[in-house]
Amino acid sequence: MNLYNTDEVSVEQVRTVANGIRRRVLEHTILNKGGYLSQACSSAEIFAVLYTKILKLSKLKAPIVPKPFPGVPGPLNKDYFTGESYHGEKGAAYDRFYLSPSQYSLVMYTALIEVGRMSENGLSDFNKDGSSLEMIGAEHSPGMGLMGGSLGQCISQAAGIALSRKLKGEEGRVFVFLSDGECQSGQFWEAVQCMAYHKLDNMVMYVDVNGYQCDGKTSTVMNLEPFDKRLEAFGARVFRVHGHDIERLAALGKQKPDGRPLFILADTCPYKGIGILKTREPKFHYVRFTKDEEIKDYHLALEKMK
Repeated sequence: MNLYNTDEVSVEQVRTVANGIRRRVLEHTILNKGGYLSQACSSAEIFAVLYTKILKLSKLKAPIVPKPFPGVPGPLNKDYFTGESYHGEKGAAYDRFYLSPSQYSLVMYTALIEVGRMSENGLSDFNKDGSSLEMIGAEHSPGMGLMGGSLGQCISQAAGIALSRKLKGEEGRVFVFLSDGECQSGQFWEAVQCMAYHKLDNMVMYVDVNGYQCDGKTSTVMNLEPFDKRLEAFGARVFRVHGHDIERLAALGKQKPDGRPLFILADTCPYKGIGILKTREPKFHYVRFTKDEEIKDYHLALEKMK
């Protein structure tokens, strides 16, 4: 469907987008005998809300058909492009959206399809040699305008862009999607300090706080809590919300700036909508199938979603 950010987009339509994201990611996880599935479970509502209710993006003439990898960027590569074209024009009034944890790339691709910004068949070359639809997306991948680098670095780049936009007097805001585990890094906290100092209230960060990372629970790897209070101590404006509450997620992203960067901490479930995933606790980060019986079980879960 072609959905653009308007007040007429209903909660039910947003929920349909979120469910479509989970279903498509599950399909490709089964097809590839593995994938970043829990990321779709926890973040589907966040992406659905951003693309249908929050982000101010220009309309496209038609869904974009992904092009092959354009080659390494450089002065001699005239064919190079970034994935920001899926977000339309880069005018002063339009928002920018950056994905920090690249393991969520497939979630972004499916979100773009669900709202009519990427071709329905756009995932046919997913994770294939020569394709721009990489499993760990880069700046040329659909929806991505920069390469976040190691986890925790994207927010620093986005802060530089937000500062530039603020100095130019541009109306558009800068949105960043983050995962909780990457917020353990020192560079993340340096960025928050910088953003608060420069009063970058044109920045909005949605953080998927699903409580798990590659090595297990975030609370046992390096506890972030009280996450909201720590961010506030660094000068940020912080709200904590149920991460699958569509209306609340949307309302918080539409608040007027108050001189501080805005963080929306979304407490989510890593197996939301695909209950069979709970059996893998605490190893949710990447699903790898080793037995045919497992694939059959997940096929049944997929059939229930259709």
